[in-house]
Amino acid sequence: MATGISWGAVSVINAMPGGVGATMGTMLTTRSDFTPGGEGRKVEIVNDPGESTLLAELCVSAAYRAVGTEEPECWHLRTLSETPPSRGLKSSSSACNSIITAVFAELGFVTDPLTVIKIGVECARAAKVTRTGSFDDACGCQYGGLVMTDNKTDSIIFIEDIPKYDVVLHIPDKKIRKETIDLGPLRRAAEAQKGAIAIARTDPLTAMTLNGRIIAEASGLDNSVAEMSLKAGALGAGISGSGPSTAILLKRGTAGSFLRDTGLEHVIVTETRRLNEMR
Repeated sequence: MATGISWGAVSVINAMPGGVGATMGTMLTTRSDFTPGGEGRKVEIVNDPGESTLLAELCVSAAYRAVGTEEPECWHLRTLSETPPSRGLKSSSSACNSIITAVFAELGFVTDPLTVIKIGVECARAAKVTRTGSFDDACGCQYGGLVMTDNKTDSIIFIEDIPKYDVVLHIPDKKIRKETIDLGPLRRAAEAQKGAIAIARTDPLTAMTLNGRIIAEASGLDNSVAEMSLKAGALGAGISGSGPSTAILLKRGTAGSFLRDTGLEHVIVTETRRLNEMR
């Protein structure tokens, strides 16, 4: 058995309007354990057994092709993620990274992080779990820090380290599937988003807040949790990805008092992941 680990991320700039995306890494993990042999090809998604296994199967096959080794007839893949799926929190990108890393580890294949990312992005496109390729999300999950990308060309614009912040993720029960999203209103928001893109490198928390408002308005999502959080002292807050989750960034060590003061429920508490942080 070999293991692959990846992490989570939240949106600073949503790539759907104009193709430019930016993310900040979080410490939420996805673990994939890959074992050749057994009976048949089995994918076990521990935290959400009802999810489709297509993306995972594509990642295993793509990893074998990348190494140039024939995929075995039988294998077992077990994934366990701290990130709930279809909530805008980069669960698919994190899963791709961890699965491909696990298969590479089993095969003794050593490569650079960008290779893992680009294989996963192609698998996500093939599985139709992304509308932009989610190259920004995959980079955020793999590298941590603050990453901005051009998703039209799958290229990195910049990668920066970030400070440690507390991160509160407000997670509604509702899932938003990528194939159900109407891209028209989002594409029309590209001009409004340019201001947030311009400041994302120097002031990512404000960019996150502005982006969240723009995406919420274009998509008809409820941004009230973000606005309430800002009034309660959050440094930045906004819809992450296509929603419906809200990412709330706070001064380190203040998440507990924030939750007591606001009474906010249905949350996961984590922290930002600095560039290439491994713990």
